[in-house]
Amino acid sequence: MTPHAPTPDLTPGLPIPLLRRAVGSTVSTMRPDTSAEYVDHNAEAARLERTAGLYPEDAEHLLLQAAAHLELADDRPRATAFYDRLLSSETPLENPFLVRALKAANLWEYGHEAEAKAIIAGVRAASPRDPAPWVIVAESLESHDELEAAQQTFTEAATHLLTDVPEPPYATHPVLFGRHRVRRMLGLPHDNWDALADTLHSSPVSLDELHDPKRVWSLGSDNPAELEAEISRLRAELGTYREALSRPFPVAVLHWPAPELAELVSAYPSLAAEYPSHEEHLATIESSLRELAASGTPNLGIVTGTVPSYEAFAASEGASPGDASLLPQYATTLAARGRAEAWPPERGASCWCGSGRGYGECHGLT
Repeated sequence: MTPHAPTPDLTPGLPIPLLRRAVGSTVSTMRPDTSAEYVDHNAEAARLERTAGLYPEDAEHLLLQAAAHLELADDRPRATAFYDRLLSSETPLENPFLVRALKAANLWEYGHEAEAKAIIAGVRAASPRDPAPWVIVAESLESHDELEAAQQTFTEAATHLLTDVPEPPYATHPVLFGRHRVRRMLGLPHDNWDALADTLHSSPVSLDELHDPKRVWSLGSDNPAELEAEISRLRAELGTYREALSRPFPVAVLHWPAPELAELVSAYPSLAAEYPSHEEHLATIESSLRELAASGTPNLGIVTGTVPSYEAFAASEGASPGDASLLPQYATTLAARGRAEAWPPERGASCWCGSGRGYGECHGLT
């Protein structure tokens, strides 16, 4: 049940004139419009592994995608080898618990139940702050009919991540929805967390209906009304899944920290027209993102550039780093490598500009 995002198609998803009016030449768009039916998962895994060799700083994200493709190709032992490769690396991982959770879910799928359960117990004991490992291990338990353990895991996650949080971040919604689903299958009464899940759920079909344990029987029904109701439920679920899958592919705006921007403009004076000053650069990023949000553009993000990385990208394209037309392509490449941070930051999070202040006290001020 562990979801994996498809490999992105880098074709722009918005008209270039709109993007250039909004943010100049430092914005990229991405959309996942490649059908999974036509993906050669083994080839994609090999491509991602090669890319990880070129960009070791992004190896964690790229090898996780590669492992996902191997799971989809039903080559689960090789996927485990990728997880082990990351866990044994001397380079510290950004999210080691996510890697462990994915490894556990994968191991269980090809018969290594005891090892998977041991890893799951370790993830739960570590109480990570990232919701994703919690969801993965809980759904793994759920998919193997360990419903009570799954319910306990979801509950631990909700208690750890959401106690005294005024507004649940988007990333925590699957914790509440998964907990609601498992408790419905166990026949447990609604509690406060279930009520919160109901309020966060935006589909026209209620969570109680979507998570009804008796739904499986309606699929074999001869009653047209029951079948029509099930089609409505499936459409609602599909809409939710599509929304979730769209989030990793942002309209990404390129951000340069002050030292990097000074080095960039000093080395390539032709780019000074793009960046008159660092203060103006930061202000343009925020105003452009707000303009895009106001126009209805969803899934906005920021990627942070470095001069060595940009120069390496330019070399790979056989172009001069002083060519401003490379900037949106560079932003797209960073986003494809998983470097985009969602905008706006979650409530209470630090500002994207790196000032160390909260977003609401910095560029989030209205």
